[in-house]
Amino acid sequence: MLFIDLAPLALAAFCSLVHSTPILSRSSYAVKDSHHVPRKWSRVSEAPSDHVVKLEIALKQSQFDELERQLYEVSDPDHHRYGEHLSQGEVNELIKPNDDSLHLVHAWLIESGVELNKLSYSPAKDWVKVDLPIAHVERLLDTKYAVYKHEDGTHIVRAPTWSLPSHLHSHIETIQPTNSFFRPGPRHSDVMPVADMGTDIASVQRVETVSPSADLTVAQACNVSAVTPLCLRTLYGTINYTPQVPGKNKIGLTNYLNEANNRSDVFLFLKQFRPEAAQAAFQFKVEIIANGDNQQTPDNATQLAAGKDLEGNLDAETILGIDYPTPLIAYNTGGSPPFKPDDNTPTNTNEPYLTWVQYVLAKHDLPQVISTSYGDDEQTIPLSYARTVCNQFAQLGARGVSLLFASGDDGVGASGTCFANDGKNTSTFLPSFPDGCPYVTSVGATKNFNPEVAAFDPRNGFFSGGGFSNYFQRPSYQNAAVTPYVASLGNKYAGLYNKNGRGYPDIAAQGQLYQTVWNGTFRRLDGTSASTPTASAILALVNDSLLAAGKKPLGPSFLNPWLYKRGFQAFTDILSGSASGCDTSGFPAVKGWDAVTGFGTPVSPKNHSD
Repeated sequence: MLFIDLAPLALAAFCSLVHSTPILSRSSYAVKDSHHVPRKWSRVSEAPSDHVVKLEIALKQSQFDELERQLYEVSDPDHHRYGEHLSQGEVNELIKPNDDSLHLVHAWLIESGVELNKLSYSPAKDWVKVDLPIAHVERLLDTKYAVYKHEDGTHIVRAPTWSLPSHLHSHIETIQPTNSFFRPGPRHSDVMPVADMGTDIASVQRVETVSPSADLTVAQACNVSAVTPLCLRTLYGTINYTPQVPGKNKIGLTNYLNEANNRSDVFLFLKQFRPEAAQAAFQFKVEIIANGDNQQTPDNATQLAAGKDLEGNLDAETILGIDYPTPLIAYNTGGSPPFKPDDNTPTNTNEPYLTWVQYVLAKHDLPQVISTSYGDDEQTIPLSYARTVCNQFAQLGARGVSLLFASGDDGVGASGTCFANDGKNTSTFLPSFPDGCPYVTSVGATKNFNPEVAAFDPRNGFFSGGGFSNYFQRPSYQNAAVTPYVASLGNKYAGLYNKNGRGYPDIAAQGQLYQTVWNGTFRRLDGTSASTPTASAILALVNDSLLAAGKKPLGPSFLNPWLYKRGFQAFTDILSGSASGCDTSGFPAVKGWDAVTGFGTPVSPKNHSD
């Protein structure tokens, strides 16, 4: 179970604590956090007072600095602890809150009319959850909630500014849902139905006219107009590798926003492009989190118009097409459905990243690699939320999980939207979250084959995303590679990006004109949503080889320290293209690391130079 009900055991102790702990009056409240409403959102009404939210209170972790120190030790290939990742219990011991923090928060909640037996907790008790109506939360946080509408028509309930008693400011990191407007959108762009090839299976067969073989060249395996598993396995040198320790080695993917992986579509795709893997479409594991979607029946007209499962199918088809028979786990997370202003039924308006990461942190057995093709502009969320979620990703890294995230599809920012969320509309590039988090690996996209270049597609405005975080400073492992790149830019784009920020992406892979099956038909998709499962699948195969040889997996906790110290040598440098956007040419691809393709793509075999 994700959360542990400890309240009955603690009720008597904390009731007595209320009488012994001084509770400051409401006049002692001070603003804890404030965040401007992002440009794509507008206030439409007050929030219904009886609308119920699941309030999530993040307590200050007692020894996160120590956790971070150990994370870097076990991820550094030159350290004697390399690969000795922490257990779930060891991580929880480091991030549990101090007793004082927990006591003070309980006392505040009790004094505010919250019953302790209604609370639930994360395993380390660094998160406290409680379901409360808006009216009660407004009193608790000295705030006002409202209904906000996104330009796409969806609604959420948020409070841009909220407060706490002053004596709790140092004990609570963040509380959500309050002022985070984060929406983890998919990182893909629909090019078009494959009308030029036909939409039936028979007419697409000519895309794959050759069979896998040891001497197959990239020119023979790859079609620039329709990228398939045969092409990717040949291009990145995995065509002749058969996983040796499936089960010991695993890979995961995440689904949000009511996305799922349609097994019938995945079967049709694999039957065409990886026939020996076709039955895997009905065998991979799906874990449903917070009422996540797993619809396997045909989409209705509304769902088809919205492109439901385009993202989910792309991820599953790509990973299984490359990694079979490595076990795949799909995590389907609910957590942020549209709020209906006229619906009084309690609605979950929580942040789905929080929901997902808390779920997996409570699991004992996890895949070594997890691919996520969702993200949003960094400035849609407050720093407190970004830091809290990022620190949770560090916990997964310390336990031996490499997290790969798509770097985005708008270059440095979609033109016409490049304004700071500062209330002044200051011009700026738009870094992505969670790519700026130093504990994850960000994946950009390339196209073409000899040579590969940074991906862009004028048909849909797709440009591989890249940039520098405004929230997270450059981690030390990036200094040798990223500092010279920033220096080479000189004063170009001065004031539009944070020269001292964590740079991304870290690596790249093919991400344009992927052949997929959706709704029983063939479509081609662009996006870092394609490159990320590809890079994840290749990393998983390398891990399989290492584990089979009795060695530690790559990066064995999180990838980046190994990547920036040694691993970059195993990647092909991309020298052409840029992360265009914001009415500029954006950050250019250059020799070495760059803010559009990172260190490049996995090294291809000798038959690359055909």
